[in-house]
Amino acid sequence: MGINFGVSSLLRPTNINMTKKFTTIGLIGKPHHQGTNLTLKRLHHWLSMQGYKVIVESRVSAELGNDVASMDLLDMGEHCDLAIVVGGDGNMLGAARVLARFDVAVIGVNRGNLGFLTDLPPDNFEDALAAVLDGEFETEHRFLLEAEVHRYGKITSSNTAVNEAVLHPGKIAHMIQFEVYIDDQFMYSQRADGMIVSTPTGSTAYSLSAGGAILTPNLQALILVPMFPHTLSCRPIVVDACSTIKLVVSPDNGENLEVSCDGHVHLAVLPGDEIIIRRSTEQLRLIHPKGHNYFHVLRNKLGWGSKLF
Repeated sequence: MGINFGVSSLLRPTNINMTKKFTTIGLIGKPHHQGTNLTLKRLHHWLSMQGYKVIVESRVSAELGNDVASMDLLDMGEHCDLAIVVGGDGNMLGAARVLARFDVAVIGVNRGNLGFLTDLPPDNFEDALAAVLDGEFETEHRFLLEAEVHRYGKITSSNTAVNEAVLHPGKIAHMIQFEVYIDDQFMYSQRADGMIVSTPTGSTAYSLSAGGAILTPNLQALILVPMFPHTLSCRPIVVDACSTIKLVVSPDNGENLEVSCDGHVHLAVLPGDEIIIRRSTEQLRLIHPKGHNYFHVLRNKLGWGSKLF
């Protein structure tokens, strides 16, 4: 879901690599989107002229012509050492959930709206991308979440999320009941429209819209944000990223629920199920052009005030 962003490292680059290291570059985009296709064609031509091996995601390769090499995301993860995602943050999230397991470096060209995770401009990316390919970039690692649905002691479904995992009613918003445990310690029972468990990356997305705090990306923390809680004293809480979150759905809930991962993957939940959410062993290797500044991005995207003097 929606809003994300850049690097902090409090707030210095995690790493500046000054050696050329990318040889095989993957291009990923949104299918059947005219602006994205134009940028992908320009990228493919420009990278090929620079001598790089270029592989295009199979979902969009047909729109670039028959003479391009193509693979699905899983195969690209095994063959590419850099992936360029063209689109908005939603495209970045979808690619990141797959590519994180392969430790592929990922950078984005913004063809969306806010574009907190996509740094490069679509119309004049050449200079910035050339510097990145020459080794002038900053690296940061964003951890992911793993969400599991347990029923009668067995895992029925699971998936990963870059932004957040959300327990909520299936289609129509209404109040549900569940218990919340942190590292097997009971925290509280809750009557609310749902619960958001967010990473720092997702703290500027759905979590922020629901009243959660912004967590800088370098924090090893999770934030739990109840959605329209029945008790007005119930507020978001930040816990250590190594914590295991357990949500136990009341057997008295009248209908089926679901857990959404980044708003894209939906796991079915029945009354009485347990949802386990923990930090994943996978992490996204996100790279930015040198000089990328977290608070500059935050200020521009959220319309915060500029310097007074």
